[in-house]
Amino acid sequence: MKQFSLVDIDNYIKLLDFSKIEGGLIPVITQDSESNEILMLAFANEEAVRKTMESGYVHFYSRSRNKIWEKGESSGHVGEVLDIITDCDKDTLLIKVKQKVAACHKGYYSCFFNKFDEGKIKDIGTKIFNPEEVYK
Repeated sequence: MKQFSLVDIDNYIKLLDFSKIEGGLIPVITQDSESNEILMLAFANEEAVRKTMESGYVHFYSRSRNKIWEKGESSGHVGEVLDIITDCDKDTLLIKVKQKVAACHKGYYSCFFNKFDEGKIKDIGTKIFNPEEVYK
């Protein structure tokens, strides 16, 4: 698990550009650290990035609930931070994680399981848990 000192967290936060999306948000992509599979895309504000760096577990900002949430807070399917990378404009993060069980709330390991195929959307994923059992 990657954790940062408070001094480093402050320095890294200052480097990031939270000004481009309303509400001071930046896109955050999580990626499986071993397979490099993209797991999900969500948004984070400064507080969520700070909590991610302090705890070693991925946190996001929910635009629908207007609050910070830890990935896996209700399911236990947490994303353990192994590395954090920013893009060239410093307004997007790629967080490499060790994902517990799955990243997608619909039961798939990755949120990216719908493929455009011959005018339709084809399910190319394998469901690994039943959301109705996990999110009661």
